[in-house]
Amino acid sequence: MKALLITDASLGKASAFFAGKAAEAAAEKSGITLTTSAEDAELVIVAGNTLPSDGGLSGKKLWQGELQALLNDSVAFLTTAREQASEWQATDIAESVLPAVDLPGGPKRIVAVTACPTGVAHTFMAAEAIEAEAKKRGWWYKVETRGSVGAGNAITPEEVAAADLVIVAADIEVDLAKFAGKPMYRTSTSLALKKTAQEFDKALSEAKPYNPAGSPAAAAGSGDSSKEKAGAYRHLLTGVSYMLPMVVAGGLCIALSFAFGINAFKQEGSLAAALMQIGGGSAFALMVPVLAGYIAFSIADRPGLTPGLIGGMLATSTNAGFLGGIIAGFIAGYVAKFISTRLKLPQSMEALKPILIIPLLASLVTGLLMIYVVGKPVAAVMEGLTHWLGNMGTANAVLLGAVLGGMMCSDMGGPVNKVAYAFGVGLLSTKTYGPMAAIMAAGMVPPLAMGLATLLARKKFNQGQQEGGKAALVLGLCFISEGAIPFAARDPIRVIPCCMVGGAVTGAISMAVGAQLMAPHGGLFVLLIPGAITPVLGYLLAIIAGTLLSGIAYALLKRPETVAATTATA
Repeated sequence: MKALLITDASLGKASAFFAGKAAEAAAEKSGITLTTSAEDAELVIVAGNTLPSDGGLSGKKLWQGELQALLNDSVAFLTTAREQASEWQATDIAESVLPAVDLPGGPKRIVAVTACPTGVAHTFMAAEAIEAEAKKRGWWYKVETRGSVGAGNAITPEEVAAADLVIVAADIEVDLAKFAGKPMYRTSTSLALKKTAQEFDKALSEAKPYNPAGSPAAAAGSGDSSKEKAGAYRHLLTGVSYMLPMVVAGGLCIALSFAFGINAFKQEGSLAAALMQIGGGSAFALMVPVLAGYIAFSIADRPGLTPGLIGGMLATSTNAGFLGGIIAGFIAGYVAKFISTRLKLPQSMEALKPILIIPLLASLVTGLLMIYVVGKPVAAVMEGLTHWLGNMGTANAVLLGAVLGGMMCSDMGGPVNKVAYAFGVGLLSTKTYGPMAAIMAAGMVPPLAMGLATLLARKKFNQGQQEGGKAALVLGLCFISEGAIPFAARDPIRVIPCCMVGGAVTGAISMAVGAQLMAPHGGLFVLLIPGAITPVLGYLLAIIAGTLLSGIAYALLKRPETVAATTATA
């Protein structure tokens, strides 16, 4: 009899591995042949507490037992399963294991996860929006933030078990294994922040049971999962989010080295040389491999990490830079995913796939493509781009700064903003620091301008907006563009154009004065690090000019709240 063994994903991969080995050793003695194909299986054996939720196994014989019982006496476990299994239907657990989330009436219990590429602003603002909406509806809630310092307000297994619904508002790939089998709705932090009520309504009607990648249930429902697959943009942002701390640490170490003199690092044995080795020789050397590795990780999970890192190292050694790293990450990720899902092996060899077969084959394919196909052409492109950026005239520099500045202010932390930001961060690997300076300066303009507008035209803003303006000033100084989102969401027709014009002016001035920024985050607090921003006065002038332009323009164009309310009512 052919049997499919399913282990409870919430019990961990190690337990699943040992359970699989135990079942494999006892299968023949129990009169069972193990298979990995849900279609071929005549018997489904579940080791753990969570029953499968997909309909692909309906009509098959199923038996459920404790994982520990399988580990203690695998022969008896499999024999009992073969003898006592009964026909099973997916609807048998629809009400007991996966509570319906679209039933009318009654409060719900929800858990949520938020995560953005930088792990700073959108992560926590989206969490606050979800909490506020759940509280307004009278629901029980708990939101876990996957920020730059790790998971905050972590959701426990007991809370997961009791939850009716899981909402994942994430712009990057996050580990969701503990939510296996629960109804889940996935969205972005931007939508969770700006259209919270609509997203809650969609979650109630569109949530589907979550099956971790690689599980039999996920394989059986692979046809339906295509709609939920992350796109290239999310994979790229996942790589950028893991690369960012490397860039910040490396850039600031280089800046500290320059504080001893622009050429002080050339003296061997000096502190400046040590700082340059830490920042430029180590942290910056790892930037592209980490970018490529975690793009591949986002696509193929852990099997993609090794070939991605190797491809990133080859991008660095062939001078293909961050563009080569991005290409290497996507090649490695999709090759590893293809091998993982399409290569069928005997049950006895399945354990070798993640530790030997996938890393070896994916690394070979990625490496050979990078060396013989991708490396040289992309290196030529990077060399041309670096040369152009380093030698462009004032007019081109001003134009580039204006374009990047406008992009940073167009959606305040959204897709266009992130594309411009990723471009600047990537150029740091080529020691091109000008565009990053323009990008961060322009990114500070929207919240600073909104804060300024609330001071200049106080009577046009209600009390809540005036308090929000004070918070926006602080967020702006920290380079958190999302501080302007409450104003943009309320009055986008006026706020966004004003911010884009100011941001474009700031970016243009920053490039015109030749400003350079060694670290891609931190706002004006980076000024505390000697040499992190040069020239300081020109950089501050750029920020002030854009802030004044946007702030004054919006203060003039803004309609008083009483007038706006009257118009809306009419």
